[in-house]
Amino acid sequence: MKNLIKYILIMLVFTGMIACDTLEPVDENRLGFDFVTTNPNAAEGVLLNAYTGLVNQYSFSEAATDDAVNNILDNSYKRMALGELNAQFNPASRWSSFERVFWVNRFLEIIDAGETQWSRDTLTNEMFQMRMKGEALALRGLHHFYVLQAHAGIGESGELLGIPYFTEFIEADGNFNVPRLSFEASVQAIMADFDEALNLLPTDYGLSEGQVDEWYSDLENFEYVKYQTVNDNFFDLRISGRIVKALKARLALLAASPSFLNSQSYYNMAATNAAEILNTIGGVAGLDVNGNEFYISDDNIQSSEMLWRGSIGGNTFNIEERMFPPSVNGNGEINPTHNFVMAFPMQDGYPATEANGFDPQNPYASRDPRLEKYVVVNGASFGGGTINTGFGGGNDRLDSIPGQSTTTGYYLKKLLQPEVRINNDGTAQGKRHANVYFRYTELFLILAESANEIGGPDHQVGGITARDVIAAIRNRAGIAQPDNYLATITTTEAMRELIRNERRIELSFEGHRFWDIRRWGLPLNEPAKGYFFDENNYIELPSVEIRNYQPFATYMPIPNSETLKFSELEQNNGW
Repeated sequence: MKNLIKYILIMLVFTGMIACDTLEPVDENRLGFDFVTTNPNAAEGVLLNAYTGLVNQYSFSEAATDDAVNNILDNSYKRMALGELNAQFNPASRWSSFERVFWVNRFLEIIDAGETQWSRDTLTNEMFQMRMKGEALALRGLHHFYVLQAHAGIGESGELLGIPYFTEFIEADGNFNVPRLSFEASVQAIMADFDEALNLLPTDYGLSEGQVDEWYSDLENFEYVKYQTVNDNFFDLRISGRIVKALKARLALLAASPSFLNSQSYYNMAATNAAEILNTIGGVAGLDVNGNEFYISDDNIQSSEMLWRGSIGGNTFNIEERMFPPSVNGNGEINPTHNFVMAFPMQDGYPATEANGFDPQNPYASRDPRLEKYVVVNGASFGGGTINTGFGGGNDRLDSIPGQSTTTGYYLKKLLQPEVRINNDGTAQGKRHANVYFRYTELFLILAESANEIGGPDHQVGGITARDVIAAIRNRAGIAQPDNYLATITTTEAMRELIRNERRIELSFEGHRFWDIRRWGLPLNEPAKGYFFDENNYIELPSVEIRNYQPFATYMPIPNSETLKFSELEQNNGW
C-alpha cells in the first residue's frame, strides 16, 4: 500500500500536464497536492482513477468452476482449479482494489477542503461538489465490496471476518497495520458509504425538471438549467443513485447468503432495494425482451437491459478470436462443460433427464432455446459453417489441437458479437463491445432469491414474487407456456434450486458462478465433464478436468505478503 503514494504523485504530475492548454513550461511547485486542490481538471482526475478496476464480465473466472475449462495450460484460473490456490497465488484476489480506495480518500480530502472551484457560479459549484462527493463515496464502498467478496472468511480465530475499512488517505509513513473488521461491521461500513452517496447523487443523469431529486431541487435558488450542467446525460456512464441501490442489493444478498450471515434481515434489504428499482421500470413487465442475448447487433448494446456499463469501444475482434472454434480462425479458449449444458432444461421447462424426455443420443433436441444462444454444440451452425466436435471434426474435434480445440466437446458463444468474422488471411470484421457491470436480469434474480428465502415462492416484496420473476425469465427464454414445471414448485427448497439454476444460466460467463458457489457453500470440486460423439454414439467424459480445492477454499486467502507486513491482519483459516 505504501507504494501507492509514488503512483499517485506520478499520476498527479501527468494529470496536471494534460490539463494545461499549451506546452509552455509550468512551475514545478504547482504540480503537487496544492495544485490538485485548486485545479478542477486535476482534482477530477483523482476521482476518475477510482473508476479504473471496475469488475466486468470478461474475467472468465468460470474456468475455475464446474461451468467451463480453459484450454490454455498456464491459465491462472485453470491452475487455481487444479490445486495451486494459496496465499501467494490467487488470481481471484482483489486486494489491489484498496489502491482505488486511497485515490477516493485523497479526492474526498480535496473536496472537503473546499478549495477547488468547479464553477464560478455558487449554485453550480455546490451541485458539482455534491455529485462528485457522492461518486467518491459510492466508489469507495464498491471497491471495499470487491475486497470483501474475495477475502472475507473464517479467520484463524474462528470468527467470521471482513476486511480493514479505510476512510482516510494514509501517507507513506502512516499506519497501514489495522485489523480486519467483523464481516457484518464491514458490510455496515460499505452500506454507510452507499447511503451517504444516495443523499448526494442524482437517481439518474439527464432527469427532466419535474423528476429532479429533492436534495437538488430544494437547494437555495435552484435553477434547472444549472442542474443540467452538472447532471446531464453526458455523465450517464458514471455511478448514479439507481446504480448504488442496485449495489446495495448485491451487497445485502452476499451478506445474507449461507456462507456468511444467513440473515433474514439482509435478505429483506436485498429484496427491498431490488424491488424499489424494478418497480420504476414496470416490475416483471419491464424485463427486456432481448435481455437474455448479450449482443444481437451493434445497436443492441444500448439495450435497456444494461443497468450500468462502460463506454462502447471501437470495432474489435480480440474476444472472438480467443473464443471462436479453430475452423473459424479462433483459439477455442473457453470450453463450457457438459455440467453446464445439462443445467439447461427441456423446452417444456422440465429438467433434462431421461425421465423428462431427454435423449442422450440426441442431446440437443427440444432443449431450452438459451442453449443454442450460449453454447456451440456438436453439429451447430456457426460462423458460416457447421461445427463438428466429434469424430471426423477436423480442427474443431475434441482434443484435435492441444490448447486450441475443445476439451469438453463445446465452444463458447455467449458474450461474443455474432457478426464478427475472422478471415483466413488474418484480416477481420470487428464489432463494438462494452464492459457491463450490472444487468437488470441480475437485479430480478436478486429479488427472486431474497424473496423466496424470506417467505417462499409466492412471498411478495414490492408486489413481486420469486415465482413472478422466474416465470417472466423462463417465458422470455422460450420455455413452453404454460410453464407446467414451474407450477409444481411449491416449497422454498424447490424454488431455491430453480432460482440457482436460472441464475447459473442467465448470468453465465459474466463472472458470477465463481462467487455464487462460494456464498451458497456448494461443493467446489465437481469434476468438469465433457461429451463426445465417437462416430456411433455420444459418450460422457466424466472428468475432463479434476478440481482440487482445499476444503477451506470457500473463503479465499489474504495475500501472504500483506499478512507478513501487517501483524494485525488476521489470515483466513487454513491458509
